[in-house]
Amino acid sequence: MRIALSHRHTAALIFIAISAISTSASAHTGAESHIHNSFLSGFAHPLFGLDHLAAMVAVGLWSALAARSAGRELLWGPVGFAAMLLVGAVLGLQGVALPAVEPMIAASLLVTGLLVVSRLRVPGLVAALGVGVFAVFHGVAHGYELAGDDSAWQTLAGMLAATVLLHGAGLAAGWALRNRQVWLARAAGAGVAAFGGALLLQQMA
Repeated sequence: MRIALSHRHTAALIFIAISAISTSASAHTGAESHIHNSFLSGFAHPLFGLDHLAAMVAVGLWSALAARSAGRELLWGPVGFAAMLLVGAVLGLQGVALPAVEPMIAASLLVTGLLVVSRLRVPGLVAALGVGVFAVFHGVAHGYELAGDDSAWQTLAGMLAATVLLHGAGLAAGWALRNRQVWLARAAGAGVAAFGGALLLQQMA
């Protein structure tokens, strides 16, 4: 039992550290330096782009912390985010450029982080639509970069696979910590919110 708790603590603290890293780039971190041209590169991007990693894990954390019990209720947020991420990516591929993409990505971190801290419980459809709105902007940012790329769909498939994986990691961590060590999950949420707030302030400067 002590070993299991140690692993939980380590995973949570690593996530907190990642979330709290100082940002000197735009909200869409990692996008300019990483080349999107295959399933593997698409899979890797959310893992190395701290904005996407933090938002996706936070959605899973919140879903697990706010759920009354295991089951369908856990999946509304992650499914809504993943589905609308794909919608946004398709729009981006078609050349659609939404306004305020970077601020909305930063705002998604602030909001999802606060949701984790508060453990706010809302109806499933509201959860899916709420995080889904932000996911559209994450998707547009990806899709717009890939417009005209012959391997765009392979890259998007990889990105979607990584998204599901990160949601699953957040769900697992949130469920493991929701009772006795919930403060760790909330601390991670606070780190994500601080990350998003710092990005918003940077963009307003």
